[in-house]
Amino acid sequence: MSDAHAVVVGGGIGGLSAALALHRQGWRVTVLERAPELREVGAGLSLMANAVRALDALGLGPTVRRGGHGEAPGGIRNRHGRWLSRVDATEMVRQLGTTALGVHRATLHRTLREALPASSLHTSATVEHVESDPERASVRYRTPNGSRTLTADLVVGADGLRSRVRAQLWPQHPGPVYAGSTAWRAAIAFADPVPAAITWGPGAEFGMVPIGDGQLYWYAALNAPPGGHAPDELAAVRERFGDWHDPIPALLAATPPGVVLRNDIHHLAAPLPS
Repeated sequence: MSDAHAVVVGGGIGGLSAALALHRQGWRVTVLERAPELREVGAGLSLMANAVRALDALGLGPTVRRGGHGEAPGGIRNRHGRWLSRVDATEMVRQLGTTALGVHRATLHRTLREALPASSLHTSATVEHVESDPERASVRYRTPNGSRTLTADLVVGADGLRSRVRAQLWPQHPGPVYAGSTAWRAAIAFADPVPAAITWGPGAEFGMVPIGDGQLYWYAALNAPPGGHAPDELAAVRERFGDWHDPIPALLAATPPGVVLRNDIHHLAAPLPS
């Protein structure tokens, strides 16, 4: 496939992963990212065993393992701290070949980015139109220096929740819908050992994942109407989760207010036609 060309719209973790997989198979790849620089926003990720094995297939497994944290035995607790179920990491490795892995989103994004040729990555490139036929596709995009058009054998739409590519190719699709919950998340410095675990409460949950280099990722999710915001989002989390079991109060106490992100959760409830 040395003469085949793929255009990947979107330079996030999904887009870079797709681009790297195609590059490893001999495709010429162009990644178009509308932001002025390639970077990942957010906090942490918990990579399940299938994701770690996919990174192994891309040749990045050892690098990501060094930059992340192999998840210690954890599981699910109730808000008072009683374990409802436990995960046996040794058994996970025996059955799946690897354990899960906690990693900072920026670390994973940088690892993927550095594995691709720099010439493949184009920033400040806003895709305006995609047109396809059975033989070839064309992608028109805008840059600070004017509009350009690329032809491609394959176009990958990885341009996020409000994907312009998806909306253009499937205009009748209803698009993402609110999943019923809002979530806060943060990556913080926290050196004390903490298991990767989820805590369940009435209409709410709290998760914690070590992500390496003395850092930890936590998230809190709550059933709520969409569009909510608080003047102090960290204070809102403390009000709702501050009396849950240890180490949740300590994690919130160690969190600087400015690092807390809040997002309503959306998903594609209706599958795409193809």
